[in-house]
Amino acid sequence: MTDMNSDTTAELAEVVRQLSAHYGLWLAEAVHQLGLDAALSAEQEAGDRLAAILTGKLERVLGRAPGTLLDGVDPATLDKAIQALRTGWLAADGVWFQAVEKAAGMDSAKRVNDTCWTRFAPLEARRAKARLNLPDRGGIPALKAAMAARMYCHLNEWEFVEETEGSIVFRMTDCRVQTARKRRGLADYPCKSGGTVEYTGFSREIDDRFRCECVACPPDDHPEEWACAWRFTLRRD
Repeated sequence: MTDMNSDTTAELAEVVRQLSAHYGLWLAEAVHQLGLDAALSAEQEAGDRLAAILTGKLERVLGRAPGTLLDGVDPATLDKAIQALRTGWLAADGVWFQAVEKAAGMDSAKRVNDTCWTRFAPLEARRAKARLNLPDRGGIPALKAAMAARMYCHLNEWEFVEETEGSIVFRMTDCRVQTARKRRGLADYPCKSGGTVEYTGFSREIDDRFRCECVACPPDDHPEEWACAWRFTLRRD
């Protein structure tokens, strides 16, 4: 029985692995062929359809009525499962970085990382806008709502400060990646280039009037109270 369960678990993991890889390859090639904006529009259509298809298939297999896939699941257990998947997302980012670094060096790993963020951050912003029903030019309130829905903001500790009518500063007060490096006696990971494309792409997808400025991010010096900080300013039309 143990061997059967182990084999089934391995097969399930393999299916999830290949489904994720194939979906990601479609997105990457769509960006290459169509450009980022058109590719993200295609992803929205494809992703919505796929989510409905997968949900329906699981409901039928498990004998559930439509719309009842997770009925009866303990909410606390479900929250833990969702958080486990979020930490898995962060782990996926880390193992890919390490694998590329091992194969081609730190510079190549950083280039791949930064390119991924130029694509993922706008996608994440579009998903937040769709899920939260945010307007296209929602300004600072929309940015605050969308940022709070991000993967990283469910994993790290953060805050908004220095808010005015036309600008706001976001600070990461506890970054899992940098905190883990500190525990191992390592210097900060120099993530400024990735953070710049990430926060710029995310904010401009929320509202194209936003200009993003890095206050400080490794390898910059920064206080112990926060790992990085970013100022978002609305341009005047």
